Amino acid sequence: MRNKLLALFALIAFSSTAQKMPLTYDFGEKFNDRHRYSNLVTIADDGDGGYILVRAYLQGLILKPKGYLLERYDKDLNLIAEYNYKFSGMQFVDGFVKNGVLSLIFFNYDYDKQQYEYWAHTSATTNFNFSQERLLAIRSKVVQGAYGKNYYNRDFSNGFSTTLLSNEQKTGFLISTHHTKGKDSKHTLHLFDSGLKKRWEYDFSAEAEEKNYAFEQLALSNDLSSAYIVGKAYFKKRRFKAEERKFQYELVKISGNASQTQGFQPEGKYPEALYPILKEGQLKCVGFFADRKDNRYNGLVYYELNPMTLAVSKERYNPFSEEFMYDKFGREEDKVVKNLVFKSVDVTPDNEIFFNAEEYFVTHSMHRTGAGQRMKVDRFHHNDIVSAKLDANGNMIWVRNINKAEVTQGDSAYASYSAFCKNGKTYFFISTAAENPQLVNNERLIFRQGLSRNKNVFVISLDEKGKIDFEKIIDNQEARLPLMVSMPLIDKSEQQLLFYAKRGSKKQLVEVTFL
Repeated sequence: MRNKLLALFALIAFSSTAQKMPLTYDFGEKFNDRHRYSNLVTIADDGDGGYILVRAYLQGLILKPKGYLLERYDKDLNLIAEYNYKFSGMQFVDGFVKNGVLSLIFFNYDYDKQQYEYWAHTSATTNFNFSQERLLAIRSKVVQGAYGKNYYNRDFSNGFSTTLLSNEQKTGFLISTHHTKGKDSKHTLHLFDSGLKKRWEYDFSAEAEEKNYAFEQLALSNDLSSAYIVGKAYFKKRRFKAEERKFQYELVKISGNASQTQGFQPEGKYPEALYPILKEGQLKCVGFFADRKDNRYNGLVYYELNPMTLAVSKERYNPFSEEFMYDKFGREEDKVVKNLVFKSVDVTPDNEIFFNAEEYFVTHSMHRTGAGQRMKVDRFHHNDIVSAKLDANGNMIWVRNINKAEVTQGDSAYASYSAFCKNGKTYFFISTAAENPQLVNNERLIFRQGLSRNKNVFVISLDEKGKIDFEKIIDNQEARLPLMVSMPLIDKSEQQLLFYAKRGSKKQLVEVTFL
């Protein structure tokens, strides 16, 4: 049963202390969990009024992946079923639920057949029983780092590279495979719908003869007949001047048996981190731009394109405002904005665009183990939040920066943030040990990381004019389990977010509803 007393306590606390933010929250019951070491990989509506969560878990004296734990909850946040899918040995790349079917997509190398493979493991959400289907196989020698998406650098010299992109609505996914052997180069694009049916396959080799493509974002037409793919195109043979950049952002359209390409390289401007928006027959791209070849951003860029021909009909370059630079750096001079990665994009009925990004990068260091060995350690940094609002013509209404610094070596679900837009306002959910963030001159907001293991949940709001406000909505004494704030299930129709909270052998769901 739902923990009624805890839920009542939460609502009483909300009514007495949380008055600024138009939301309520509710705790599900705490449940025991024997899988202490795990990572949340999928959270979705189960198609039957409840929720399904999938976690990859690790076990053993030396922790190794052992399988996937499936948890099914009803609409009242009660845990009604669990299933241990004991499967390992492949790389998990995506997971989603459509029409009551859970699909887990894996990437693998078969050493016996000497080929890379994509597999789909599927099960009904109401009766767990998995079947397996191979979606794709490409013969190649084994290479290091074949799968992945690096936001800043890509290595095409290994001979094989691949990535999988899904659109925001999860109606389909695109697999890009690029195989080079000697002078032969084969780049193929494969589109599947959410039912795992292959819609089309396109040989992209001719278009990729002069460039290597690192695709980053995907938009799909409603009938899946057309795919709009944004990525970096790295020139193979061109000679470059010192001030030139070796790649350009391009938008590629695949429709039927034809492709079209639109490059973005205006004089003196370098678009960065472009995101495609396809809505009601309109095609737009939003992102950032730099005024020189490195990844130091100077402002926001907006393009309108003809969805049939990809011709650019409108472009806007909006420099960062003085207010934004003060948000980020205070009175410091000669500072640069870089390493921004998109988190979410929302388009209002009036075609205003809200987009949110994060300052994200990875650092590496060598760590000495107890046995005297040296081990490479990757640290993932989730720093400042950048939020912007553009009008229907691409003009910047405001752009703001929220200062925070988070670093993790493992599960990033507890770091970063999630965003929700409602009635022209943007709300951010962050989990932090900080108790009292600084608000300098009532405008510059700074979260300094605390030292406690317990985490408070703050909501930060930006109103229609970009004015900042914040509130601690859940105290760490109230929510003993930290929330995975960067991986919620967002239900815009119900104006709700569902968060998973876990520590050690305890777990629960937390539901946030906007009023």
